[in-house]
Amino acid sequence: MQASARNQFTGVIKEIQLGAVNAEVHVSIAGGDTVIATVTKDSIDNLAIKVGAEVIALIKAPQIIIVTDFGGYRLSARNQLAGTVTHVRPGAINSEIDIALTGGDIVAATVTNDSVASLGITVGQAVTAVFKAGAVILAIAASD
Repeated sequence: MQASARNQFTGVIKEIQLGAVNAEVHVSIAGGDTVIATVTKDSIDNLAIKVGAEVIALIKAPQIIIVTDFGGYRLSARNQLAGTVTHVRPGAINSEIDIALTGGDIVAATVTNDSVASLGITVGQAVTAVFKAGAVILAIAASD
């Protein structure tokens, strides 16, 4: 699939929790990490999303928040993927940060250069990529 979202994680749906309007879909990706998506119940029906199905979870790079130190706080964002910074590509205003996850997937985040400086982000640093479940779009292969 070709899409503008830098982050495309292939995985298998391991759990679906249905609510009154939305559903929470848990996708197992490489290395045992889980990406959680919040989608409408209509999307569950229209895409025929079911446990065991292979999907692609898409997240735009600007939706990723990089945390270097939780300072004893917990976050409401359901997706928190720990990894190691592998690349820092500074631009005029923003930098692109690549974070390697344990399973081999790479999370691309776009953050301001000021944030890179204030957080002291460097290659080799342990960080956590954080994003809300509502920032995840699920793609599933069309059936014939």
